[in-house]
Amino acid sequence: MKLFVAGGTGALGSRVVRLLAEHGHDVTATARTDEGAQRIRAMHATPLDIDLFDFTALRSAVHGCDAVFRLTTKIPPLMEMRKAEAWAETGRLRIEGTRLLNEACSDEKVGTCIHESISFVYADGGDNWLDEDSPVSHGGAEPLRDALEAEAEAQKFTRRGGRAVVLRFAAFYAADSSQALEMADRARRRRMALVGRSRNWFSSIHLDDAAQATVAALRAPAGIYNVSDDDPVQLAVFMTSMSRAAGGRGLPKLPALAGGAALGVTWRYLQRSQRVSSARMQRLTGWTPTVHNAREGWVRVAREWASVTKSKG
Repeated sequence: MKLFVAGGTGALGSRVVRLLAEHGHDVTATARTDEGAQRIRAMHATPLDIDLFDFTALRSAVHGCDAVFRLTTKIPPLMEMRKAEAWAETGRLRIEGTRLLNEACSDEKVGTCIHESISFVYADGGDNWLDEDSPVSHGGAEPLRDALEAEAEAQKFTRRGGRAVVLRFAAFYAADSSQALEMADRARRRRMALVGRSRNWFSSIHLDDAAQATVAALRAPAGIYNVSDDDPVQLAVFMTSMSRAAGGRGLPKLPALAGGAALGVTWRYLQRSQRVSSARMQRLTGWTPTVHNAREGWVRVAREWASVTKSKG
């Protein structure tokens, strides 16, 4: 198949490009720097530097493609996430980027568009499992509002006769994730804390499994799919597992009342309880996660970090 990946050098996108190329597909992926282009070529794919908001350039990029992946985000650094304005570029990539890419794909008769979204859009579910039909709510949080608007844009492609597949990913983590590395550094320096009891369910997915699911989405019927591991944990378990992996001495605690001041806009959804099920994705594509929960995942990350440290020593 001839495939185009927008966001080909990101944490998820680079993994997807590698897998697609390994499967023998003809892959073109965006890369905005020379270093990024070299990485794409090393994965036996073709790099392309284009403006993702240039409609003419997008039409040229997707011409003749069987499927297109929109994996474009620009997640702000941890200490900037609390500010609504820090999410503006990701919001534009999600909403305007989706609209333009879908229109280009429609004009060029591309059959399938696969779009990255997030599972944080679900309303608080308590202890209940959340599937794709569970209620959603942005709750006034700009990142969630933008994600839901982008999903609506993505699904217009199906109404035009194509096949739009929207993947609602749980929280990403991996040894080479810039966000995980930043979290680890802050945990070691005790600059990160548990806010309140943190007993809410928190769903996550290792980036390697997320990439496999993205490739499996080529087999999925049009619709929305959750991508999460099989065994969500409570937020406190996720955070303490991360701290142990980083070699931290434990996380300090802040009262729940401090959540708004400490976490800003993200507090509006990080306190939700979200026990997300990916049963539909597994049933309809055959994909299954290899890392079953964050406890296992952070142990794996710790081994990888230790291996890197040993090799540098």
